Amino acid sequence: MLSNNHNNSPPTPRTRLERLLRERELRRSNRSSLNEEAHSLGEFNSYDLFSFSGDSCGSFNEEDILEGVSVVKDIIDGFQRLEGRTSKQRLLVVANRLPVSAVRKGKETWHLEISVGGLVSALLGLKEFEARWIGWAGVNVPDEVGQRALEKALAEKKCIPVFLDEEIVHQYYNGYCNNILWPLFHYLGLPQEDRLATTRSFQSQFDAYKKANKMFADVVNKHYEEGDVVWCHDYHLMFLPKCLKEHNRKMKVGWFLHTPFPSSEIHRTLPSRSELLRAVLAADLVGFHTYDYARHFVSACTRILGLEGTPEGVEDQGKLTRIAAFPIGIDSDRFIRALKLPQVQDHIKELQERFAGRKVMLGVDRLDMIKGIPQKILAFEKFLEENPKWRDKVVLLQIAVPTRTDVPEYQKLTSQVHEIVGRINGRFGTLTAVPIHHLDRSLDFPALCALYAVTDVALVTSLRDGMNLVSYEFVACQASKKGVLILSEFAGAAQSLGAGAVLVNPWNITEVAASIGYALNMEADERERRHLHNFMHVTTHTSQEWAATFVSELNDTVVEAQIRTRQIPPLLPINEAANSYSRSHNRLVILGFNATLTEAVDALGRRCGQIRDMDLKVHPDVREPLKKLCDDRNTTVVVLSGSDRSVLDENFGQYNMWLAAENGMFLRPTKGEWMTTMPENLHMDWVESVKHVFEYFTERTPRSHFELRETSLVWNYKYADVEFGRLQARDLLQHLWTGPISNASVDVVQGSRSVEVRAVGVTKGSAIDRILGEIVRDKGINKPIDYVLCVGHFLAKDEDVYTFFEPDLPSEVPQTVPNPLPPPKMPNNGAPPPKSARLKKQRSLSIIERRANSHGSAVFWRPVVQDRLSLHEGSSVLDLKGDNYFSCAVGRKRSNARYLLVSSNDVVKLVKELSECLESSVS
Repeated sequence: MLSNNHNNSPPTPRTRLERLLRERELRRSNRSSLNEEAHSLGEFNSYDLFSFSGDSCGSFNEEDILEGVSVVKDIIDGFQRLEGRTSKQRLLVVANRLPVSAVRKGKETWHLEISVGGLVSALLGLKEFEARWIGWAGVNVPDEVGQRALEKALAEKKCIPVFLDEEIVHQYYNGYCNNILWPLFHYLGLPQEDRLATTRSFQSQFDAYKKANKMFADVVNKHYEEGDVVWCHDYHLMFLPKCLKEHNRKMKVGWFLHTPFPSSEIHRTLPSRSELLRAVLAADLVGFHTYDYARHFVSACTRILGLEGTPEGVEDQGKLTRIAAFPIGIDSDRFIRALKLPQVQDHIKELQERFAGRKVMLGVDRLDMIKGIPQKILAFEKFLEENPKWRDKVVLLQIAVPTRTDVPEYQKLTSQVHEIVGRINGRFGTLTAVPIHHLDRSLDFPALCALYAVTDVALVTSLRDGMNLVSYEFVACQASKKGVLILSEFAGAAQSLGAGAVLVNPWNITEVAASIGYALNMEADERERRHLHNFMHVTTHTSQEWAATFVSELNDTVVEAQIRTRQIPPLLPINEAANSYSRSHNRLVILGFNATLTEAVDALGRRCGQIRDMDLKVHPDVREPLKKLCDDRNTTVVVLSGSDRSVLDENFGQYNMWLAAENGMFLRPTKGEWMTTMPENLHMDWVESVKHVFEYFTERTPRSHFELRETSLVWNYKYADVEFGRLQARDLLQHLWTGPISNASVDVVQGSRSVEVRAVGVTKGSAIDRILGEIVRDKGINKPIDYVLCVGHFLAKDEDVYTFFEPDLPSEVPQTVPNPLPPPKMPNNGAPPPKSARLKKQRSLSIIERRANSHGSAVFWRPVVQDRLSLHEGSSVLDLKGDNYFSCAVGRKRSNARYLLVSSNDVVKLVKELSECLESSVS
């Protein structure tokens, strides 16, 4: 941000809201200072470089534009000198098309034509960033000479080209983007695949789409510098965030969608639905025009990918992608200033004389299926039918800008509109006047502003629209007339201007006709109140504010993600764990079962199916290396699971290991009998009443199931509808707490998609010490355990098993802190050591003590009351330091474990590495 003018620096913002408010005020003060400097250098309109709205119909003279570029540069340079700034953060804007179109004039000569761009005025307002635009120039350049010449020409306009050949453009842009994504996102549905050209299919177009996105990514990577912000735009580049993050995880990547995002039920029909969602989720910040679109995106991620939706966004194994709404605006000052220009005033006078005595209604749209032009005209016809007195007192001016004129569907739409207009004019027109004036072309900017200014009622009746900024432009030009805006509730602008506009359902012709009558007869004071409300919004929520807010949020999101990442354990260094294993003499390996030693399954269980997931089986690739570990006389393997005894017996009966079932309540060596480790917790008089509740909710929740174990009951809704399952789980908990377990000695443990009721105090951590004591007595261990590996996909309630094994003093603590008690010496006969010689587990230094020590202050170590666990036999045999204890959470990033493993496939790799260590030591 630009420096503050005050001498005293404001206090550091403590919250996201404080930071954003402060940055907003800084942007406004800086913009005010920039405007003052601009006036000292001469009046100009820097935003006349490009027309902002894609729905607007303005055009400019190229000489004026080039002159504007030089003035903008001079002012920016002058302002930088005044502020003493030598560098800015770079912003790489990546869009399908560059804001210029290239026309080749010779082998090494290019003529650049300015295109109407929706983002340019917004980016010109970002004075604190140095913007570069990356995109396709709209032309095929197969030769290297032409490519170099075009790159040089575009560099002068701070544009960087992406070179796409004709086949890629045909399959990627015309095919996947325009024929698949665009209709789907506007609720028009997918085309039948057999209607596509014989050279195209959904898959071939999607392959071209991914290839094109990777080509964009290659250009970004080539020009990226550390610290740059990369802002990807629209549905053309949904795969781009993933490509960029795969190249550089530290890259700041934002993605913004300028169209609607459909409901999850619509999006799930897309064959490549999951790939596109995951690719977008690679971005740090994902932006939409309205909250509805953001909500639909989160719902799609939840229902299709099975991920967790949070108030801030979408979370996937600890990685949070922020999802937010950023309503775009216009450069309102540009329209307000334009009304004072002489040529605009001349247009206004001409229009007022032309339509004197008649109310003017206006529609400005692209000639597109989603704009609802036929429905609008039919509604106007119905209004004229029902209100004969208005037939010679009102006129509808419909500007329909042609698009995609080579597509049969658009040609058919044009004919349909012409037919309706002709019929209505023939029915209600006279020799001197017609009720509808229809133009199949665009207007230049002055004429458009004048038309907005003389309009009494604007009709924006899109059937589905991302935002539609025509409504904003109309409001900006209505300071004197204060006309009425009739706005479709299916346009994104309805979320912002709905309070001041008259909202309608464009499909309801009767409703739109009635709204026309209401708007034409509206009292002046109501028109003024409605206009004032919308005018305040349009003039404060500008395009520049929109862009600055998004980039500011992106920077802020990346900082928060870095802080969050520091709190997430790193991936397990498998080689280091294996090397430590080979150096040790007495090893303990504790493994979970479900999602640890089983095969990895789809998040929603589609491929494997619910039945297969319930039928737990050991991963086939882990059986042989696991058997080698179990057969090693210096390694003790324990499978610690929440499953019941029969499941563990079936899967591990042939191994030489220890089995701990029902979260450690039951224990046995595979060649022995089951025993109870915590008999004092076996109070099961609550089971029957809880079972009835679980049965009831299983019946009313399709695809849910419950398991009746000996010490617990588990209700699982992993395969049920995600949102319905959560509602049912909430209802189930209310039933439990107010009924069966209100006075019972039980714990209720909530998983990601499960509810478990178990006997109070039964956790893996509370059971592990007794399990170790039993192992010591049974095996006659006569030397300390100097290596522990604990791996599992445990519920948060059971992660106390990780902290139980934490060494006495972590490796990062300075050696000046004494260890009060050495590890105990084990007697030769293997009997447990006396209490006086048992290892006492001491707490680690607190954060405050570490900071004090790092600043050179004296730190006096004070022993604390010994942990209750140290009174048991199990912990007495542990001789752990920072480098011989490895705790790993599988598939769960928020964990008390030291390390992470992504899935059970990584567990297989780890067990194989350990078994290979045994083979090498034998050889």
